[in-house]
Amino acid sequence: MTDTEPLDPDLADVVAEFEEGGVPPWHTLSVGSARRLEDELFAAGEGPGMATVRDIAVDGPGGDLPLRVYRPEVDAEGSLPALVFYHGGGWTLGTLDSADDVCRELAARVGCVVASVDYRLAPEHPFPAALEDASVAAEWVRAHAQSLGADPTRVGLAGTSAGGNLAAAAALYAESDGRPPYACQVLLYPITDRSFTTDSYRKNADGPLLTRRDMEWFWERYLRSPVDEHHPFASVLRAPDSLFGATPGVVATAGHDPLRDEGRAYADRLEDHAEVDAHHFPTLSHGFCSLTDDVPAADAAFDGIAASVRDLLG
Repeated sequence: MTDTEPLDPDLADVVAEFEEGGVPPWHTLSVGSARRLEDELFAAGEGPGMATVRDIAVDGPGGDLPLRVYRPEVDAEGSLPALVFYHGGGWTLGTLDSADDVCRELAARVGCVVASVDYRLAPEHPFPAALEDASVAAEWVRAHAQSLGADPTRVGLAGTSAGGNLAAAAALYAESDGRPPYACQVLLYPITDRSFTTDSYRKNADGPLLTRRDMEWFWERYLRSPVDEHHPFASVLRAPDSLFGATPGVVATAGHDPLRDEGRAYADRLEDHAEVDAHHFPTLSHGFCSLTDDVPAADAAFDGIAASVRDLLG
């Protein structure tokens, strides 16, 4: 399979709609304007119906840490596996609402409880605030899984883009802190390194749907200083072997994504330490899990990812 094949025609139509609608690049906007646009574009999704959806809050490092807990409509009785989910948005954008459709799809397709985390955002709360929230939320779900109708031995981590970075970092942090590995880490087109020199960054610098300049803008807001780019819980691809543990992974990358190469490189690093099921979709772009209604290839890709997650969660 090649790294990149021609952009899926249905996805090309979606990209054309964005361009015709005059959607500006993220990096050209103020943080407040970018957040409003993100809400407008992504907070109106629907997704599969759930048996229950509950908004709760737990004690976090910065105060109340909101979670939205999804339980799918399944025939199985008893406890389900669970995923703690972190939304994308460059650590700067994103809400529980903007991630609602992806969380519903994960819950329905995998057959698991999903706990979506409303972690603190940069630049108001730079690194490591989001990771602190990610870790606390994951440990809370693992400790209280039974109250959510979930099995505490089958709790995994998942995220898209910046959320994939947080899922990977939370897995590294837990194991470096001597805590048991999670059931899995599901990294969907993850950010893994603050480096813009890869072949995929050169070829996909102008997108679609995510550009090199966007990523530079996100990293500038996330890190406290340039020193943080070397921190193994920020640029997780740079983590030493001693920090990698036994949390198995599902890693999904897309051919037309500037993050393609760093995602695949992280899957290769992780494979030296744990089981990894790597999915690569050469005709798709960043963000394809949010486009399943309009792009059949993205829908099929999500099904394949969900099957791998089910296998790991048992």
